[in-house]
Amino acid sequence: MTDFAAIDFETANGKPSSVCSVGVVVVHGGVITDTFYSLIKPEPDYYAWFCQRVHGLTHEDTDFAPIFPDVWHQIEPLIEGLPLVAHNSPFDEGCLKAVFQVYRMDYPDYEFYCTCRAARRVFGRRLPNHQLHTVAAACGCPMENHHHALADAEACAKIAMKIL
Repeated sequence: MTDFAAIDFETANGKPSSVCSVGVVVVHGGVITDTFYSLIKPEPDYYAWFCQRVHGLTHEDTDFAPIFPDVWHQIEPLIEGLPLVAHNSPFDEGCLKAVFQVYRMDYPDYEFYCTCRAARRVFGRRLPNHQLHTVAAACGCPMENHHHALADAEACAKIAMKIL
């Protein structure tokens, strides 16, 4: 796969629509050509302790952040016509569909590919797990800022270029 957009969401709570940050990495011809990152005011707007523990984001980070439709308006032209890739794509695709529904936006039926599933096929039991940071290291691109949406999207893009 040489043309795609890797995407990663972080959520504020257990609701898939509560996206509080997004990272996007655009790949054309097997080369990263663009990146995008934004904080997002989550909906519903509350933070669960377990989510904060994972990514470190709080109300202070997103109280004045744009809402999802404003952020997506910036992302949409970057990813137009591209398949989307995510590590554990059911999570990210579920977030995207949920937040589109919350804001009553028409969902364009994006095509998603999953680097986690691909890693299970490629690496099998040779890895202790198929978490993003483990697979990234196995692909020669260790992560330094795991659970930052842009860092995760970059790792996913590099994994996709190696194994998809």
